Amino acid sequence: MGCDGGTIPKRHELVKGPKKVEKVDKDAELVAQWNYCALSQEILRRPIVACELGRLYNKDAVIEFLLDKSSGKALGKAASHIKSIKNVTELRLSDNPAWEGDKGNTKGDKHDDLQRARFICPVVGLEMNGRHRFCFLRCCGCVFSERALKEIKAEVCHTCGAAFQDDDVIVLNGTKEDVEMLKSRMEPQRGPLPTARSLRLTSPSSPPTALPSAPRRSQPTGSPTRPTASEAPARRPHAARSDPVGQLVWALAVPRSPC
Repeated sequence: MGCDGGTIPKRHELVKGPKKVEKVDKDAELVAQWNYCALSQEILRRPIVACELGRLYNKDAVIEFLLDKSSGKALGKAASHIKSIKNVTELRLSDNPAWEGDKGNTKGDKHDDLQRARFICPVVGLEMNGRHRFCFLRCCGCVFSERALKEIKAEVCHTCGAAFQDDDVIVLNGTKEDVEMLKSRMEPQRGPLPTARSLRLTSPSSPPTALPSAPRRSQPTGSPTRPTASEAPARRPHAARSDPVGQLVWALAVPRSPC
């Protein structure tokens, strides 16, 4: 049977097989990762920051994202783990003297060399184009190639001399395994939080602590004594006169003038 007009369909037009998986151009992917912001998809320009997962951003794009989270942008998923500007580190990048950028001919006959990169490793001179693994130090923000850190082992930064540990080294645009390791580093395992009842209860082995008591006043020792004859004038005259014994004591204690 034929179609209208006397045409005969072929087999590949009638039978549809499985769709071919589209292969991603690795060169284009590397250019996108190392030359464009992961949040705004704009070309990277200083100041450039990196998150704890090793992704590159423009600092102004991160600030705009933190200020305006109401807009449900699809690109915001790349920075959903950034809760504050403290979660990113400003990078100290070394310029590549061989990179011309936009200084060349712009009439349309210009050839863009994808092997050329804007930045290089300041220690061994490797270009940061995605062909080599690069990392940065979270404590100071200096960027080096992984080869430089392996060949020149030191506990201080090669550029600024700041001391760092192994946890401060973060791989830029790493593999899935690197990202999973960085995620586990971001979320350390914590024990269960104490409840209010556990905070009120004390350990049975620990003795109860006594509250500090108020200082007591010292009481005089011995039995009270009766006032002597010299203390008798301190009494009021009307109190002494109302008591017969007091009248006698008062009469004896008060000195009389000679006649």
